[in-house]
Amino acid sequence: MTEPSLPETSLDVLAIGNAIVDVIAATDDAFLETEGLAKGSMRLIDAAEATRLYGRMGQARETSGGSAANTVAGLAALGLRAGFIGQVAGDQLGEIFRHDITGLGVTFTTPVAHGGVPTARCLILVTPDAQRTMNTFLGASQHLPAAALDADQIKSAAILYLEGYLWDPEEPRWAMIKAIDIARNAGRKVAFTLSDSFCIARHRDGFNQLIDSGKIDILFANEEEIKALSGEPDFGAAVAATSSRVETLVVTRSEKGAMALRGRERVAVPAEPIAKVVDTTGAGDLFAAGFLAGQAQGRTLEESLRMGAIAAAEVISHYGARPEADLKALVAKKLD
Repeated sequence: MTEPSLPETSLDVLAIGNAIVDVIAATDDAFLETEGLAKGSMRLIDAAEATRLYGRMGQARETSGGSAANTVAGLAALGLRAGFIGQVAGDQLGEIFRHDITGLGVTFTTPVAHGGVPTARCLILVTPDAQRTMNTFLGASQHLPAAALDADQIKSAAILYLEGYLWDPEEPRWAMIKAIDIARNAGRKVAFTLSDSFCIARHRDGFNQLIDSGKIDILFANEEEIKALSGEPDFGAAVAATSSRVETLVVTRSEKGAMALRGRERVAVPAEPIAKVVDTTGAGDLFAAGFLAGQAQGRTLEESLRMGAIAAAEVISHYGARPEADLKALVAKKLD
């Protein structure tokens, strides 16, 4: 007996994450010292501090941002049908986010939140050594309600991609859990990124419960995250302890490349060489874009990893978390 075919998809990947406007400016170590900021760190700030620091920053570039939003922007640049679910307020930065992300070709139809906190923003200070120091006001993005989900849109996406950063607040956490159930009931794949070790420190039990429930098909992590999740200080042991619990495990290793495990298949690729690292903002986000694009196109694990490496290398070669070169052409040149 043949299995029933799934309905046609209208999106290759639909992501849920923080809807943040990235404000990126070049700076020097002296400015960080004056502001008392630890280079390379990420801190959460309130609206008052966001306003104060914004006024102290130099000339900046403002774009739609957030981890999962960066990923779908990369997917759109690779020629895939991408959508995004995230909460913005009805203010100027909310309009910047919506105009920017839809201008990239990403479907974004989440209703605006009225009468609440302002749109989220991340003030990113980049020093000459390419380190990014992030100051994040999460604002409206942390209030995404389950009622804002479009069930038909979720059912129509081949892959649902979820951002671990949004697991912190209860309201969007329940929205993501509902979205996972909708996607799985529709026979779709679910991908999840652990996002950051500090997320795991707060939600290790919740993440492990989600993974052990069998609801995650593709799990993204870096070296530190996979060790934090598994509780294994040895990298090899951490990978072994986690890979058996998900269909596909993808681990990025910075300059050491990346690896993917699926069943008995284990594939590793080197990092894509570049002349100079300028800004590491968005490297993991664009790696996920390349890998998910490969999977959506039916490519092998190795090809998908290489697409991730190519996309990540492009984004760290310039300021900002969005590709500036023609990613689709770049992949075709290097891979096809």
